[in-house]
Amino acid sequence: MSVSMVFVLIVIVAMVSALLFEIARPDMIVFSALVVLLLSGILTTEEALRGFSNPGMLTIALLFIVVGTVQKHGLIDQMMIGWLNKGKSLKGSLFRIFLPLPLISAFLNNTPIVVTLTPLLKKWCEERNIAPSKVLIPLSYVTILGGTITLMGTSTNLVVHGMLIDYGLPGFSLFQLAIVGIPITIVGLIYLFTIGNMLLPENKGFSKQVAEDSRKYIAEMVVEETFPHANQTVEEAKLRDLKGLYLIEIIRNQTRISSVSSKTVIQSGDRLIFTGLIATIADLQKRKGLTLKTGTDLQLDDLKNGNTQLAEAVVSHESSLLSKTIKQSQFRSRYDAGVMAVHRNNERIKSKVGDIILRPGDTLLLLAGNGFVEKYQQSNDFYVVSSMKTPKTLQESRLVGWFSLLVLLGAIACVIVGWLSMFKAMALAVLILLVTKSVSMDDAKNDVQFNVLLLIASAFGVGAAMTKTGLAQWVADGLLAVGQPFGLLAILVLIYLLTSIFTELITNSAAAVLMIPIGIEMASNLQLDPMGFAVIITIAASASFITPIGYQTNLIVYGPGGYKFMDYVKVGTPLSILVMSVTIGIVYYYWF
Repeated sequence: MSVSMVFVLIVIVAMVSALLFEIARPDMIVFSALVVLLLSGILTTEEALRGFSNPGMLTIALLFIVVGTVQKHGLIDQMMIGWLNKGKSLKGSLFRIFLPLPLISAFLNNTPIVVTLTPLLKKWCEERNIAPSKVLIPLSYVTILGGTITLMGTSTNLVVHGMLIDYGLPGFSLFQLAIVGIPITIVGLIYLFTIGNMLLPENKGFSKQVAEDSRKYIAEMVVEETFPHANQTVEEAKLRDLKGLYLIEIIRNQTRISSVSSKTVIQSGDRLIFTGLIATIADLQKRKGLTLKTGTDLQLDDLKNGNTQLAEAVVSHESSLLSKTIKQSQFRSRYDAGVMAVHRNNERIKSKVGDIILRPGDTLLLLAGNGFVEKYQQSNDFYVVSSMKTPKTLQESRLVGWFSLLVLLGAIACVIVGWLSMFKAMALAVLILLVTKSVSMDDAKNDVQFNVLLLIASAFGVGAAMTKTGLAQWVADGLLAVGQPFGLLAILVLIYLLTSIFTELITNSAAAVLMIPIGIEMASNLQLDPMGFAVIITIAASASFITPIGYQTNLIVYGPGGYKFMDYVKVGTPLSILVMSVTIGIVYYYWF
């Protein structure tokens, strides 16, 4: 190995370790690796910036706008829930929702579909006394499988497409991946409705669990006339920074003060509602003039009256809240919402709510203002998954919703008949939506997930460094040395498994970018069609079923389904083996 190869290998190992241990946001980690490679002279400025002008990356940016316009008008979720309600039995209803789902996720972004359908399915299950955990992992898995059917099904497909073009190869056609995508989707659906269904746990929904155990979460104290701090602020009364407790609401006669600040004045007769670690209530009981109300009838549902509502939100793996305590993030002032409880791996964290350091996949139970769901539905900080009605903004104009859907279908038709490339079709679609004012410039800007684009564009540079220094060739030679004695099938299995491991540990797009240079070098060494290797890597990078962190949709359903990490291992491992077997079998006989 040369010095430059060793240096690039060290940078990549450091990058993968940082992604694995979630030291920072994935886009910032990969971008940092790119900057190191640029400053070290491994990459020229042109090579480092090539990813930012790659057609695949720019197509993803345009897709965010087109698909975001279609989805934010609520047409898809309204049609899906109407279709779901027509089912006469549990299996019948699930067939109705899961059979068309792959077709939708083949053309629309997986993440918003799962964000939209998670609360709808969860509420539907709770109304019928069905465990949401029987439905939500299949929801994630089916959308992942559907995303492998077309070029635009996932950002990973487009990333690989862009890299192939960079290497002078033709890239994927719109339905080329369907050769593998359709069979693995059919096999996946059969598995999820049979063996997979038996392996899924039966967990109560988070809200239902909290509602049943609300006395553990809620403490109520009455301010007597003898309280020495009557008519003083919360801060002066020393009720702000309590060990293990947090004052979330004051009930005064018929009035509820839900945004309790340090300047809120305490009055005699007030009922103080606390949440947090109730085990420390004995310390507060000793204060003169505060009486603990035992056997209170106050339930969480009562807190939804007036100007407040109950909301659930799952912390995103790209959230700016990560690695901070709730108190440090100034959550209350930032979102006009109070964190009442946090669930992690289906267990309530035993510490003061304000001191909890948030991690990806944490589910927050929030007491929020009425505009919370509407305002933060598209936030990168978390996915709002509360079982509430569709926000009014999603129902503003059905006409615009239908028009934007027709524009998307028209763009797809242009690609299918060969009139336009994917990039040109999406550029035309965005232009039409902007000219007709179906989407505003501000909305278009908000729909583009710049952190995702930064991750992808930076990863291109990292992949280029692997090829330029010969590191990709060195890894390819090593894999060939291991697999060649056992034949081509063994080599394909090695490629699939390595990609799959990267996907489960870091991110799907980063896994694809690391593996494509290796796959192309192996194809060259074996004098085989590189498209076969590209298809295996693309499918393996998307088919993330074994952990909740490998794919965004798995993370979204993690908290709402009340899942544990091992639930994904138990249900996802057989599915991964099935998908790998079908993929390798088809690629072997079709391409080689």
